[in-house]
Amino acid sequence: MKKNLLIIGYVWPEPKSSAAGSRMLQLIEFFLNENYGITFASPCAKSDNAINLETIGVSQISIALNNSSFDGFIKELNPNIVLFDRFMMEEQFGWRVAEQCPNALRILDTEDLHCLRKGRHLALKDQKPFDNTYLFNDTAKREIASIYRNDLSLIISEVEMEILKNHFKVPDALLFYLPFILDEISEENTNKLPKFEERHHFISIGNFLHEPNYDMVLYLKETIWRPIRKQLPKAELHVYGAYASQKVNQLHNEKEGFIVKGFAEDVNEVMQQAKVCLAPIRFGAGLKGKLFDAMQNGTPSVTTEVGAEGVYGNFDVNGFIENNPEILAAKAIQLYQNETIWKEKQENGFSIINLRFNKKEHQNRFIEVVEQSIKQLKENRLNNFTGQMLHHHLLQSTKYMSKWIEEKNR
Repeated sequence: MKKNLLIIGYVWPEPKSSAAGSRMLQLIEFFLNENYGITFASPCAKSDNAINLETIGVSQISIALNNSSFDGFIKELNPNIVLFDRFMMEEQFGWRVAEQCPNALRILDTEDLHCLRKGRHLALKDQKPFDNTYLFNDTAKREIASIYRNDLSLIISEVEMEILKNHFKVPDALLFYLPFILDEISEENTNKLPKFEERHHFISIGNFLHEPNYDMVLYLKETIWRPIRKQLPKAELHVYGAYASQKVNQLHNEKEGFIVKGFAEDVNEVMQQAKVCLAPIRFGAGLKGKLFDAMQNGTPSVTTEVGAEGVYGNFDVNGFIENNPEILAAKAIQLYQNETIWKEKQENGFSIINLRFNKKEHQNRFIEVVEQSIKQLKENRLNNFTGQMLHHHLLQSTKYMSKWIEEKNR
C-alpha cells in the first residue's frame, strides 16, 4: 500500500535563503527515500526564491486559512502522516486534520523553539540575564500546547530537548531529537577546497527576514568590525543574505570595508572564497545554518554561545566561541592570520559534520521511531491525556473561531 505524507508548510521551502528551507528539504528527501508520496501544502504566497518541489517528485498545493475546502482536500488525500511546519500551522490546521484523518500520525517540526528565541530577544532588549521569566512567555504557552497535541515533535537541538524536558516537563515520548542530517564530507572533497592562502576576507550570512540576523549584522557594524579592520586594514567583511531591506543596505560602506552583497546564489561558492565566517549572534534558537555552511566549506567560524548552541557537543570547535566583543574580534584576527590554527579549526569542522550530523545514522533512528509511532498510535495517545485535553479545548475555541471567520468572509 502506498504511503502518503502531507506537509503543511508555514512558507514554501527556500533552501538557498534560509536554514529552515534547507531543513525542510532534508525532511522531504528523507521521506522520498522511504517511498512516501508527498504533498506539500501552504497558505503562504510563493516567492521567486522558493524551490519548485515538483522537480523532485513532490506535489504542490495552495490551501486557504479558515476555509472548509481544506477538509475535503485532506479527507480525499487521506495521508498516513501529516507533518506541520512550525506550531502556527498546527494551530490553524491541526483540528481539521484530527477531525478528517483521525488515524494519521501527526508530527510537528518545531524548526527551533520560538518561545526561546522570543524570550532571549526580550531579555536582550531589557539588558537583563535570560531566565524563566522570559522563557515562560505567551508564545511558550502556544508552542508547548502544540507539542502536546502532536504525536511526535522533531527537536533540532539537544539544548532545546533539555529545556523542554527540564523546564516545561514535556514527556520524552513526545520528543525526538533530529538535527540537520548531512552528507559525509569525503577527504577527496576536502582536498578540492581552496587553501588558506587562496582565501580572502571575512563573511557573514543570514536571511534578513529573521530578526537575529539583522541584529547580528548591526552588532558587527557598530561594535566588532572596527577593531578587526584597524588590525587588518586590507580585509573586508562581505555580508550576504536574502531579503536585505533598506536598513540593511544602508550599512554598506566600502571605505570601511563593510560590503553588503545581498542574496548569495551559491552559498558554497561565497563561503569557500572567505577565510573566516563571523556569526556574533546575540539571540535566537535552534541550529544556525551559517555555521554548518561554513564547516561544510572548510571555513572556520567565530561565534557566540547562543550561536554555538547545539552545534559542537563535546567536539573541538571549528573556530572560537566568545561573548565578549573585544575578545571575539581578537580571536577573529588570530584566526585570519594564523594558518596553523586555521587548518586545525577547519579539520574540527569536518569531524563535527561527519560524526555528529551524519545523515545515515540520524535517518535510521528516525525511520524506526516513525514506524513504531504509527504502530502504537492509539496506545501512545491514551498515554497523553494532556494532549487529548488540549485537543478538546482547541476544537471548542479555534475551530469555532475559524468557522466564524469563514462565514464572515463569505
